[in-house]
Amino acid sequence: MNKVLRSAMRDAQFTEADLSARLAVDPKTVRNWLRGQMPHPHSRSALARLLQVEEAVLWPTLGPVEEHPAELVAVYPRRMAITQTVWQALFASATSEIGVLAYSALFLAEDARLVQLLSEKAAQGVRVRIALGDPDGRNVDRRGVEEEIGEAMSIKIRNAIALLNPLLQRDDVEFRLHDTVLYNSMYRSDGQLLVNQHALGIPAAQSPVYHFRGGDESEMFQSYLTSFERIWSLGRPAAARASRM
Repeated sequence: MNKVLRSAMRDAQFTEADLSARLAVDPKTVRNWLRGQMPHPHSRSALARLLQVEEAVLWPTLGPVEEHPAELVAVYPRRMAITQTVWQALFASATSEIGVLAYSALFLAEDARLVQLLSEKAAQGVRVRIALGDPDGRNVDRRGVEEEIGEAMSIKIRNAIALLNPLLQRDDVEFRLHDTVLYNSMYRSDGQLLVNQHALGIPAAQSPVYHFRGGDESEMFQSYLTSFERIWSLGRPAAARASRM
């Protein structure tokens, strides 16, 4: 029995028949709610509004109910679900800052159009920063084990650096190598940020991506940028190394 719901009905002076009529549901449905059955989300919110009680009070197992964060504009089930058109539009929109933080970002390096776009943006005065994993770093080896690809991770990084070499040799492009455990990869274009989650045993290409848009109240966006800057500060400039790969 949902005693909290029964008490809220009594306080609001609603009977089972009243709720059935006001919410346009069968009286048996109301009785099932009182017996502990969880209403569907639409009925749940309508019932809470009618009784003027928070959903989390009527159904404690829900926890606090929060609105969808305005800064989260899209969620992709896996990075492979993001089309090249979306990547092109993301970086094409940049007017001041582009940032890439990943282990290899090989998918980006293999797209000549994206590489050319980054080069053009750098020539236009956009700050372009790229941080990839140190192919000789211990944490790259660890990530290779986590993705169950072993030494292939360091090979992917070397291949990405080779493909990006013309871009990385530009004086207006900043490049660093990091030896950090990455819990996510990040792709920034001014106030937009795509965050590719990392999960044990799952390649980044198969992991979810969250698309954030920054603003005055963008706590998550700012938190990820803080992480980006921290890892960037720990990386080491690697232009000379890139020229030898």
